[in-house]
Amino acid sequence: MSPRTIPPFRADHVGSLLRPPELLRARDDFAAGTIGAAELRAVEDEAIRGAVALQRDAGLQSVTDGEFRRASWHMDFIYQIGGIGQVPGHLLSRFRNAEGTIEFTPPAIRVNRRVTMDKTIFGEDFAFLQSIAADSVPKLTIPAPSMVHYRSGIRAVADESVYPDAEEFWSDLAAAYAEEVRRLAAQGCRYLQIDDISLAYLNDPEQRAYISDRGEDAEHMHLRYISLINGAVAARPAGMAVTTHLCRGNYRSSWVASGSYDFVAEALFSELNVDGFFLEYDDERSGGFEPLRFVLGLVTTKRPQLESKDDLKRRIDEAAKYVPLDQLCLSGQCGFSSTVEGNALTIDEEVAKLRLIVETAREVWG
Repeated sequence: MSPRTIPPFRADHVGSLLRPPELLRARDDFAAGTIGAAELRAVEDEAIRGAVALQRDAGLQSVTDGEFRRASWHMDFIYQIGGIGQVPGHLLSRFRNAEGTIEFTPPAIRVNRRVTMDKTIFGEDFAFLQSIAADSVPKLTIPAPSMVHYRSGIRAVADESVYPDAEEFWSDLAAAYAEEVRRLAAQGCRYLQIDDISLAYLNDPEQRAYISDRGEDAEHMHLRYISLINGAVAARPAGMAVTTHLCRGNYRSSWVASGSYDFVAEALFSELNVDGFFLEYDDERSGGFEPLRFVLGLVTTKRPQLESKDDLKRRIDEAAKYVPLDQLCLSGQCGFSSTVEGNALTIDEEVAKLRLIVETAREVWG
C-alpha cells in the first residue's frame, strides 16, 4: 500500500505542541511588561524553528507552528474576527480527569457589530511557518465557526440590537470564514485544519440537554454547524486539503464530554465536505468504531504513558472492519497543548508519541 503524498497523511498530528520553558518565560515577561512585542516574537520565532525541527525529525510529512503564538487554540482567532469582542464571562467551565475536576470561568464573546473578516487572521504567523517548512507541508489550524456560538448561544453572543434576524448572523459568520479561507488559499495554504468541539460534544446527552435548556434545537444543531463549515470551504481551490478535528475537550490533560460519534455520524460523514477527520479513539469515552470514517486518533496526548505498537495495530485492524484500511490514517487524539498550559507530559514524551505514530503508520501502510 503506497504512502499518501497529499494531506491528510498516514502519520499526522492535530497541531498544538508543548511550549518550551523559554517561551513560557518570555510570555510571562511580556505580560509583566519587562519585554516588548518584538522581543517576544523573536523568542516565538526561535521556538517555532525548534518545533518544526522536532516534527521533521520525528518523520512527519506536515508541520505546524505548535500554536506557539497562541494562549488558546480558539479564542486567539475568534477575538480577531471583525465585530467580535471580549467581555467578562459568567459560565463555568468544568473539565474532568482521573483525579477530579478543574473549574474556571473564562472570558466570553460578544458581537458588537455585523461580523466581518477584516484581515487574514494568523496570516503573518502562517507566512513565517511557510518560510521555514522546507519540503514539509505547512499546516494551519483554526477554530470552526461553531465555536463563536456553541458555549453561550445565539442571543448571548449577538442580541437583537445587532442582529434582529438571527439568520443574518449565521450568514455573516459563514461569509467571514469563507473570506478567511479564500485569503489563506491565496497565500498558498495547502493544508487547513478546522478544529471543533461542538460536533463531538453534541454526542453527549448532557451537552444536548444544556443546549435545549437555553431554548435552542439540540437535536438539529449539528446540521447547522455542518452547513457553516461547508459554506466556509465551498470555494477552496482543488490543491487545498481541509480536515476537521473533533474534540471532546482538552485542557491540562482533562476533558468535558463523553459518547460515541453515533448521534452526529450520519450527517457528519455524509454531508461535511472535508478531506479527512481527526477523531478521538484513545479511551472508552470514545465509543466503538462503528461510526468511523476517515482519520484515526488512537494515541492519547493527555497521558505520558506510551502506547504499545501491537495494541495500536490491533485497533487499526478493528477499525478496518468498518472502513477500508486505505481510508485510515493515524494521529494523536488531540493536541498536546490546546492552551498555553499544556497537558501533563514532557516534551520528550511528546516526541516519543510522535515517533510512535510515524513508525506504526510506516509498518501498517508502507
